[in-house]
Amino acid sequence: MCTIKTRSSILLTLEVAEIPTSSEATVPELTFTVEPYLSGVRVDSFLARHLRNYTSWRLHRMVTEGLVKVDQMPADATQRLFRDQVVTIQLVEPPDKLLQPDCVPLSIVYEDPWLLVIDKQVGIVAHPVGEFQDGTLSNAIQHHLDRHTTAKGLLRPGVVHRLDRMTSGLIVVTKEHLSHRILSIDFQEGRTQKSYLALVQGHPTFSKLVVDQPIGMHPKGNSVLMSSRPNARKPRPARTDVTTVERMLNCSLVECTLHTGRNHQIRVHMADIGHPVLGDEYYDINGTIKNAARLKGSEPTSDRHALHASRLGFQHPILSVWMEFRSKPPQDFWTLQLLATPASKNE
Repeated sequence: MCTIKTRSSILLTLEVAEIPTSSEATVPELTFTVEPYLSGVRVDSFLARHLRNYTSWRLHRMVTEGLVKVDQMPADATQRLFRDQVVTIQLVEPPDKLLQPDCVPLSIVYEDPWLLVIDKQVGIVAHPVGEFQDGTLSNAIQHHLDRHTTAKGLLRPGVVHRLDRMTSGLIVVTKEHLSHRILSIDFQEGRTQKSYLALVQGHPTFSKLVVDQPIGMHPKGNSVLMSSRPNARKPRPARTDVTTVERMLNCSLVECTLHTGRNHQIRVHMADIGHPVLGDEYYDINGTIKNAARLKGSEPTSDRHALHASRLGFQHPILSVWMEFRSKPPQDFWTLQLLATPASKNE
């Protein structure tokens, strides 16, 4: 049994037991204590929060089959739960929306019972989307989690924030719903810290600059592209603090600290101020769009851009301690200096 006290003074209890069956197989039995913020929800909806690889329909069926108890009494299919009640379920059925576990190498920087911090390599998508339905970071973490639980699918990766496919660096992923909920709120409300290192074209004339320009969808209509121009569609506030770290031969190393989390934010902002990220597939000087192969329907690029999530800080959602992680860019980040054109052409 694992019992912990959260920063909201909530007690979360998870028990996993193995119950012998007539076929000598084992059936996981899980026990949960109802959190205050879930008081009033139906029993199947409550279980779906904790067992995210199961649909509410599958869990509803197990309730009707008498496999769920509330305070040691058989649960009713329409029953609503209240704070501190104890819910027990025998998982006789397998998960019905399990992520395909993929054995993809992971660089795990930190791990505890509630979350993982991963140093993501280039070319990995955070979760299944579009043409990337397997081999993603979520698939890799599902494989990792399944190796440490009594049955497959008891835990599901919770992606709290994302990194672009060709961006390397630090990303935090949760293991269970309470951590996912708290961290998601912290990211949305700006209580976390995220900084990136980037190699950019040319030599910025500033030491520090605040880029405070809204970002929306590019007016060309391609859902991949973003823009900070006045004609961008559905713009949302976006702020990036840029610090020039080092001026090199034809490019510069900058540190970008995010205060918002818009899609392609650093890449759009740096291109807009005349210093695009080296190797960027789409965004060029002053916000112009490159003639990218993907925009013509071809395969996405296999070349990285010079952007690395180097620092990540957040308050642990359960332990209530501030945690901060740092990561150095890999070697292929630095080799992108070769893509820089003479600085005099861009200054």
